[in-house]
Amino acid sequence: MRNLILCLAAPLVAQVPAGFTPLLKGPNPVAAFHVSEVNHHGNTKAWKLEEPKGAPAVLTVTQEPVGNGGILLTNKSYKNFEVYVEIKPDFGCDGGLFLRSTEKGEAYQVLLDYLEGGNVSGIYGEKLETLNKEEPSEGRIDKNWRRNWKEDDWNSIRARIEGDVPHIQVWMNGVKVTDWTAKANYLPGGATSGMIALQAHRSVPGSKNERWKAGGFHRYRNLAVKELP
Repeated sequence: MRNLILCLAAPLVAQVPAGFTPLLKGPNPVAAFHVSEVNHHGNTKAWKLEEPKGAPAVLTVTQEPVGNGGILLTNKSYKNFEVYVEIKPDFGCDGGLFLRSTEKGEAYQVLLDYLEGGNVSGIYGEKLETLNKEEPSEGRIDKNWRRNWKEDDWNSIRARIEGDVPHIQVWMNGVKVTDWTAKANYLPGGATSGMIALQAHRSVPGSKNERWKAGGFHRYRNLAVKELP
């Protein structure tokens, strides 16, 4: 965690929606997050907060070493909430926004898979195999997501989750693209709350199912949350 603390020491000057609390703001924003050491994507420590001149600070992540991804988790758990983030990934990089995540990364995932054949804004069961087998993809995946996507620019993702059996809605650049209610609560032990996490997907360099462009980055800014009743 030492490298992560050094990288994230600067505060994020965020322009977030009204009513949202920035998650990367304050004299020591890293105190609100930790890297999972037990999830299957890895434990990369290459999370850095960069501050471009005249622009909001940007949280970046890459695989380190090559093939080693990972997730960055909030220390706090949330039940019903909305989360807002702006993303600008390199093409070929597979990321994700985890909702109600466990330490192992078992979660409802908003896909941020910006690669050939990927999807941005759909819902996937990260390590929730029953969900992926039972739920038809048409109910939670917008196959035409690119119509709302801005190439080579920042794109906003806003996700809302509520209910013990979750109802999840996702907006891309202000347009609702997903509105899905699960058939059951798929989290381990029937959990109804969990952490928010950002993901850098693991990869096997040179494999047919490459999930990360060599030297590529996922970029996040203006990350914020609003708790709901």
